[in-house]
Amino acid sequence: MNTPNKLTLIRVLMVPIFLFVLLLEMVFPDWATGTRAIAGLIFIAASVTDMIDGRMARKYNLVTNFGKFLDPLADKLLVAAALVGLTGLGMMHFGVWITVIILAREFLVTSLRLVANTGDGTVIAASPAGKLKTIFQMVAISVFLLQDAVGALLGVELQAFGVTLGDVLMWIAVVLTIWSGWQYLHTYKRYIDYRN
Repeated sequence: MNTPNKLTLIRVLMVPIFLFVLLLEMVFPDWATGTRAIAGLIFIAASVTDMIDGRMARKYNLVTNFGKFLDPLADKLLVAAALVGLTGLGMMHFGVWITVIILAREFLVTSLRLVANTGDGTVIAASPAGKLKTIFQMVAISVFLLQDAVGALLGVELQAFGVTLGDVLMWIAVVLTIWSGWQYLHTYKRYIDYRN
């Protein structure tokens, strides 16, 4: 197994650690600002491995079908865990709807990838729109997790009219999620033709 794929596996293993730390505030509510910040740092570290493994794989010609499959799956696991955690803690406006839309798109695209791969061996790599939505999702989640700690350090509340920067970034991510999902469906619609 090459180094980029190992980094992807590390990202997968970081998901339960991240979720455990994030949800500690359900047991210790007074620790919320701290546990969110620590979870945010873990999330950022996991997100950075996503950038590193992709660049390394392309630069050193280490791109594999396993990596093309596992890398987007690792992203989905990380983002799904974060969305479920944020929604469960009531940190996002319209959290349930955002989580449902994003997870529905991820299940749809993952299913499409599986059908394409088992059908004729086609491996559907992440599209530019898919990568952009992942970036916005990861940045928005990071902001949600760190905004209380940053606000406490600065002595200000980082929101206006009850809306935070995390909310705005996440709404952009939702639009990109829908757009990139439609692109995948349009491009690979031959794999979901009911006549086949």
